[in-house]
Amino acid sequence: MATMEMTVNDAISAALAEEMRREPTVLIFGEGVATKRPDLLGEFGATRVRNTPLAEGIIAGTAVGAAAMGLRPVVDLLFVPFLCYAMDEIVNSAGKLRYMSGGQFSFPMVVLAMTGTGWGVGAQHNHNLEAWFVHAPGLKVVMPSTAADFKGLLKSAIRDDNPVLFFTDLALGYTAGSVPDGDEAIPLGSAAIRREGGDVTLVSYAKTVHTCVAAAEALAERGVEAEVIDLRTLKPLDEGAILRSVAKTGRLVVVHEASGMCGVGAEIAALVAGKAFHHLRAPIVRLTGPDAPAPSSFALEQAFVPQADDIVTAVEGILEDRAAPVG
Repeated sequence: MATMEMTVNDAISAALAEEMRREPTVLIFGEGVATKRPDLLGEFGATRVRNTPLAEGIIAGTAVGAAAMGLRPVVDLLFVPFLCYAMDEIVNSAGKLRYMSGGQFSFPMVVLAMTGTGWGVGAQHNHNLEAWFVHAPGLKVVMPSTAADFKGLLKSAIRDDNPVLFFTDLALGYTAGSVPDGDEAIPLGSAAIRREGGDVTLVSYAKTVHTCVAAAEALAERGVEAEVIDLRTLKPLDEGAILRSVAKTGRLVVVHEASGMCGVGAEIAALVAGKAFHHLRAPIVRLTGPDAPAPSSFALEQAFVPQADDIVTAVEGILEDRAAPVG
């Protein structure tokens, strides 16, 4: 299949355009969407591409109502911390009303927002809150790491009959990659193996996937083969991919930028401890961001996020019993 090189931001625009052409009920509105995506405005008009006031609760509430009436809204709330202003509409309405209606209504809405370090936007714009929404029933959460996945997963998110939180790691927006040319939707809930290995499993999502790959390459120079799993979708979670890898390697390191307390890494550690404990040769390790607001200094941001050297050190620490047999 033919591919083309594009940035993550362009992949998102391509997915939106293709889905809006395919399905006339898809529309996008939110904070600056018509300004940021003039190509969409030019093709589909102001009826389907609308700027809104900076009013996150109203935007999300309007999307819930539009979804209930048969439309497929995509809303852009800019930064993930701004979702604090729309928690009732997203969590208490979008996430629950399909269940409360006995399945009479669907809520096919997508919420776009940016998160993560890399641009020095400060603590009130950079706060990784994905675990909040993973914890909320009725919601799905997607955090891709490659341009191809951004496009393919966004297409699936738009087609889904449930509300999907679709988060873009800020540092990935202008990174480029090969993207299939065509209607290539990627199913939600399917992880990707970015590198195969038999000594340790590295599980991550968003930009720290690339950090794990860099660490795996450094470990390979030392004779250690790490398998890197990109979750892509945090909910639904591809439990099978994680468990199969741990059954092979016997060791697990989970890496993410969000703080460790009650984070996605804790859920993965509990999953493996409960369902694959007999395969483990060493304690599970979590490498996460600190329990602190994110700094605005770029240098301090880098210290805030797990780095490849941190992963290498963590793996070396659990490889002392490398020769032990798997249970």
